[in-house]
Amino acid sequence: MSTHTSSFIEPAEIRTRFSRFMSDMYQAEVPLYGDLLDLVAEVNQDVLARCPEVEQHLQRTGEFERLSMERHGAIRLGTAAELATIRRLFAVMGMQPVGYYDLSPAGVPVHSTAFRAIHEKDLQKSPFRVFTSLLHLELIDDPALRKMASDMLAKRNIFTERVMELIEQHETEGGLNEADSNEFIQEALETFRWHKEATVTSAEYDRLHEQHRLIADVVAFKGPHINHLTPRTLDIDRIQAEMPKRGITPKAVVEGPPRRKCPILLRQTSFKALQEKVAFTDQSNGSHTARFGEIEQRGAALTPKGRALYDQLLANTRKELNALPSEENAERYTELLEQHFQAFPDSHAAMHDQQLAYFRYFVTRKGLDAAAEKALPGTLNELMTAGCIDYEPLVYEDFLPVSAAGIFQSNLGDSAQAHYDASSSQAEFQNALGQPVMNELALYAETQQRSIDECLAILKA
Repeated sequence: MSTHTSSFIEPAEIRTRFSRFMSDMYQAEVPLYGDLLDLVAEVNQDVLARCPEVEQHLQRTGEFERLSMERHGAIRLGTAAELATIRRLFAVMGMQPVGYYDLSPAGVPVHSTAFRAIHEKDLQKSPFRVFTSLLHLELIDDPALRKMASDMLAKRNIFTERVMELIEQHETEGGLNEADSNEFIQEALETFRWHKEATVTSAEYDRLHEQHRLIADVVAFKGPHINHLTPRTLDIDRIQAEMPKRGITPKAVVEGPPRRKCPILLRQTSFKALQEKVAFTDQSNGSHTARFGEIEQRGAALTPKGRALYDQLLANTRKELNALPSEENAERYTELLEQHFQAFPDSHAAMHDQQLAYFRYFVTRKGLDAAAEKALPGTLNELMTAGCIDYEPLVYEDFLPVSAAGIFQSNLGDSAQAHYDASSSQAEFQNALGQPVMNELALYAETQQRSIDECLAILKA
């Protein structure tokens, strides 16, 4: 038992260690992920060598130290009890639920949140985040299948007995010491490990898979195996072009906004899911396709005004394409995306002046000199105009908005859309979670305001 708070390991340190161990585990389970890490490291090194201004920006914002760290993983849970407990597990690592994502309009029967650190200083120490989805059983329209899935999920326990003891110890004492932290990491990893032994017969698996392959992924296994980990790149278009040269098959298009001089939100691509061998309970063998490798490139966090413009431009692109983005229309989709997004300003100054993005403010050398001479302008705008304060965009710490999901899925056909006609409920999700999710836009606004307050405090000291 821990005896003194001075011996407690910081949650950010536990989070850092956990993400490294998870990366090692996933690399052993999915060797292609290791190849992806190598490719991302090569591309990032090349970008930094060719573009010193990129490194200067990363150094200034604290992003440089974070670049090589694991950025995010994703898991899918089956029950409210699992979600409530995973919240407690992530809290040991200083991760809170941020944002609510309803994926049912996209034909995916889950709703989700992202567990991550919420303060900029904690994010600089370790930006690891886990996109965590809860299966919405009510969206399964076959009552018998829904009951079968519910019964199967009720039987399983995805957490080890020891990790539950350590979670309770953390909650009671306020932290974990070195030995307990290391044991917690190893025990927590068991929840995310891949198990090829299914918990269903091959016939039951087929029924679940026919309803939706994600339902089979959640219900048919012992736990919520990590289904992807995502490193961060500085040039996702180059990654997309290089993957086939390395024998890695990428998805058809890069998700998110088009390539820009000043990146916004998040761009993602991935290699296609692997076929993995599975042993069913009736002694038969088969395969399961769920786990893949993903890469992301992060840009500026957008304000509500910026998000609304992003959503509208993406919706206009999808509408003009009039089909789902695919290998056949990938080039056309990219052209349309670039055309429509010309309406989104591509400079930090324009995004700042039009209040489309959030920013972090810095006192300049000129500002320090002016403060020493008691020659400071009055307002924030005057300080910026005089060159006493400068700014850089806040990096987007969350996931792609899904508000346009229904639009780009609208060509699936009437039957596919009707299947998940009912939307998920944020209130229902939060009830299962055991607390409200945090508003990501409010967090960015708070970070921005803290940086302004710090600047003014320095200049007026």
